[in-house]
Amino acid sequence: MAVRAEAAGEQTKSYLERLFSSDGFHAPSIDEFFPPALLWEGTIFEFNRIMLIRVIAAAALIGVFWFVAARAKVVPGRFQSVVEFMLDFVKDQIVEPVMGDHGKKYLPFLTTLFLAIVFFNITGVIPFLNIASTSLIGLPIFMAVWVYVLYLGQGIKKFGLGGYLKNNLFPPGVPKFVYILLTPIEFLQVFILRPATLALRLAANMISGHLLLVLCFGATQYFFFAASGALKGMGAVTFAAGAAFMLFEIFVALLQAYVFVMLSTVYLNMAIEEEH
Repeated sequence: MAVRAEAAGEQTKSYLERLFSSDGFHAPSIDEFFPPALLWEGTIFEFNRIMLIRVIAAAALIGVFWFVAARAKVVPGRFQSVVEFMLDFVKDQIVEPVMGDHGKKYLPFLTTLFLAIVFFNITGVIPFLNIASTSLIGLPIFMAVWVYVLYLGQGIKKFGLGGYLKNNLFPPGVPKFVYILLTPIEFLQVFILRPATLALRLAANMISGHLLLVLCFGATQYFFFAASGALKGMGAVTFAAGAAFMLFEIFVALLQAYVFVMLSTVYLNMAIEEEH
């Protein structure tokens, strides 16, 4: 076990070391997202580097809110103010504009979802972690299924199975012959496309962002330490591009959390509305 863990650690300790060798530049590949097992290799409990990063992100999220809750003050300090801003953002900018007073019931769920995605996404720009926890499709799928089960459950609870299917598959005010085309499209949208696009959008953005960062900073190392002559100057260009992409990746990490939760809120609202 110790030998296996040591070997896995050697393979995953540095992206840059794995991207370059003496024979030139090697572009990043999709293998970045399938690191070797650290524990329990070959079993359903296999534990790899990305799973470790997820554990760290979850622990950080819990730790931050435990720390703030344990030291909460009537007049908040800077750290407490930042946390309260994030909580208020979900309430004021997402849930209330979409759902109004009906959103109070779902606010804890949607706030938890937003903050979890932010923490899982932001690991992509944290040194020594260097990859978003949501860049492997399993976690986005889990979150999308969580939303899927909730909005289906709430819709069926309110209208009953028949009423929910009627509201979603047979929109009112449409000529009956149009249902021949419209109903299959609505079925695909409600039961397949909504959860699928939630998961794919999040994972695809995190994957592309990671590959761009590794490409830029990997190229920087190559130009500075392996290239010769005038090519060394290109290292400054790729470093500047990498720094710009890092800032952009932070923006994307926050934006994707917003988009995921905004769409989840819209789907929940559509599930419990009388008409669409």
